Amino acid sequence: MEKGYKKLEVWKKADALAKAVYAATSSFPKDEVYGVTSQLRRAALSVPVNIVEGTGRQGNKELKQFANIALGSLAETEYLLEFCKDVGYLPEKVFAEVETLRCETGRLLWCFYKSL
Repeated sequence: MEKGYKKLEVWKKADALAKAVYAATSSFPKDEVYGVTSQLRRAALSVPVNIVEGTGRQGNKELKQFANIALGSLAETEYLLEFCKDVGYLPEKVFAEVETLRCETGRLLWCFYKSL
């Protein structure tokens, strides 16, 4: 039986974003493995993880709290993506693809948060 969170469009988009960030950061400099690579991956992965954790809790009040944390992680992801583009770690094309996913995730997450 499919878990409840797997039915959520917002989780599907956030999951796709996290996977895209992992793929995009695979070519980052090796000396950044414990720096911006790790930070960006953790921020992006935090978005779907918080949606999952929130759906595993009791009631919409707790789910809303975890959705709010996911929104914060998404904001962190936004800055880190821009930073990585600006310092030359992310080619413009890759940045544009991941940024599109981030924007779509943000729209869905904001609507999800407001619906709770």
